[in-house]
Amino acid sequence: MRRMFRTVLIANRGEIALRVIRTCRRLGIRTVAVYSDADAHAAHVRAADTAVRLGPAAASESYLRIDKVIAAARSTGAEAIHPGYGFLSENAEFASACEDAGIVFLGPGSDAIRIMGDKITAKQAVSARGVPLVPGTKDAAMTNEQLVAAADDIGFPVLIKPSAGGGGKGMHAVHDAADLPAALDAARREAANSFGDDTLFLERLVATPRHIEVQVVADSHGNVIHLGERECSLQRRHQKVIEEAPSALLDAQTRARIGQAACETAKSVGYRGAGTVEFIVGADRPDEFFFMEMNTRLQVEHPVTEAVTGVDLVELQLRIGAGEELPLRQDDVTLSGHAIEARIYAEDPARGFLPTGGTALDVVFPAGEGIRVDAGLTAGQTIASDYDPMIAKLIVHADDRATALARLDAALAASAVPGIVTNIDFLRTLLGLDEVIAGDLDTSLIDTMDAAQLAHAPSEFDRQFAAAAVLATAGRAGTELTGAVTSRDTSRTASAWGRPTAWRTSRPDFRPTVSLASGGEPVDVEAAASDIVVDDSGLWHVTLDDVAHTGRVFSDARSRSIWISGENGIHVFTRPAADTSLHPGQGGSQVLAPMPGSVVRVLVDSQTHVGQGEPIVIVEAMKMEHVLTAPATGTVTVAVAEGAQVALDEVLATVVEDAEETATTAAAAPAPTETAPTETEPTTMEGKA
Repeated sequence: MRRMFRTVLIANRGEIALRVIRTCRRLGIRTVAVYSDADAHAAHVRAADTAVRLGPAAASESYLRIDKVIAAARSTGAEAIHPGYGFLSENAEFASACEDAGIVFLGPGSDAIRIMGDKITAKQAVSARGVPLVPGTKDAAMTNEQLVAAADDIGFPVLIKPSAGGGGKGMHAVHDAADLPAALDAARREAANSFGDDTLFLERLVATPRHIEVQVVADSHGNVIHLGERECSLQRRHQKVIEEAPSALLDAQTRARIGQAACETAKSVGYRGAGTVEFIVGADRPDEFFFMEMNTRLQVEHPVTEAVTGVDLVELQLRIGAGEELPLRQDDVTLSGHAIEARIYAEDPARGFLPTGGTALDVVFPAGEGIRVDAGLTAGQTIASDYDPMIAKLIVHADDRATALARLDAALAASAVPGIVTNIDFLRTLLGLDEVIAGDLDTSLIDTMDAAQLAHAPSEFDRQFAAAAVLATAGRAGTELTGAVTSRDTSRTASAWGRPTAWRTSRPDFRPTVSLASGGEPVDVEAAASDIVVDDSGLWHVTLDDVAHTGRVFSDARSRSIWISGENGIHVFTRPAADTSLHPGQGGSQVLAPMPGSVVRVLVDSQTHVGQGEPIVIVEAMKMEHVLTAPATGTVTVAVAEGAQVALDEVLATVVEDAEETATTAAAAPAPTETAPTETEPTTMEGKA
């Protein structure tokens, strides 16, 4: 048995790097951070004892460079490397490189990673240990014709899945045998483009599926235990959004059976360290579960397991890596209360959950009993499009599920990241659904939410608040937003009108009109607020129609935006900027950037004629390409060049409609359209859900 490590390098970034640093510091272990140019001033770099630059912002030139990470470990005397999740955490080549360099990889051996990294070999391994599998094909490299023949024995509906990769890419549900050949062709193309491997297999499609996973830990002395299950059924685009422990679906007997199956899965590959075994369970048959895959790393949602067991999983990883035996046995594991985690993403649910990015004008999260925040974002930090859009995790723990749900909702209400469009308000809407409250979950629940539930549209008060803020803050940098809406003593207030602004009036009945845009839609607001005061804490008190409201405001001159945190959550409004790309007197339909990113291709030249729906420009962000098309037929003026970095809602092109079409489209001009995003090979924080 080796002694505990003196120095550990964390081969990751953001909140998971900070999470590992916290445990290392508690154990007296020196930490080494690594960073790209985009993260030179990030929180994890400042928190570590020392830090090493890896390279440019692109993950392929920094966090994914095995040679640079190994060199950083050697130069700093690191005896072990913690990979976090995503990036190199499930890379067998990286695990082998650590072994060759005499550095402990805080994860399983490279053979276990290889076996579990391929869905077909993984199923073969666990099947030998009696772990139940979804009925499906077992042979690798089957032709389309062989897969079509096998589908009859499996029974429809079937699910086509690529053998390599994850995150839902290349997956197709097929309900009719006649549709299977075409779906197989499409799945092979997608798998080849995403993973460089077009091997496919078929599984029976489980109705109303629930995603339940089990946390396992194993040492190098043959001891394997599980720490209970996590419910991860609330997902969008096959990526988890909310996770909880334990699952509301399983009874005690099923919990014991699924836990034992997870342990057998770990034993099938001689597993070492912390890992997660994922199962699919039909909501209509909760006692029947099937193996899906094993994630050979720490999971994003590991805090909920820590909350209900009281076990520090990172500490166990360190102790196992140092050669120690597990300090507890299966009978020592008890589950206490209920824990729920919400992932906070820089994304816009109203735009199909497209990543947003931007610069955090402030970062506000709550503290208190039963609340844990894992975040790597600080005020002033820019969310780069090179990495995963998850910026924080909010975890709550309570005596029971109902109390935990209420506590999480209250914690989200007290959270704000002005400057970045996030999913915080969407999470609150999701938590309020009857199905979620009742624990009646499945992986398609979010897909059934309508546009109104996803939009989080501003109320009339929100628009009035924004208009008042524009008038009160005109000509200056802004008012600091320091938290969510609260009740405060207003005996000491400072008048917003006493500060330098660009608007004054002595007419009490004067209501100026303020032009704003929300969600890309223009709106003219007749400002009706009769009184505004801002107290010493920065809390705004706005009187509208003789009713007093409170909230916070932050204005960003660079993006011409006003961020409102009020009773209806947080909203962003922008001041429309003049389009200088057109000649005076011309008007046109604009093509706007759906998120911050880079222009990878401009498909047309300025002053050429385009048809409605014709591709104009391709923007890449978060390793996804978004093809933007002409909103109308007419003459296009392109405002950007290839390689340009663009902001959310930046004008990329304008189409001046043909004269004969203008009259028919003026009343209801179509909005700029966007094709479904095409995902390229992921270099995100988390390779699989």
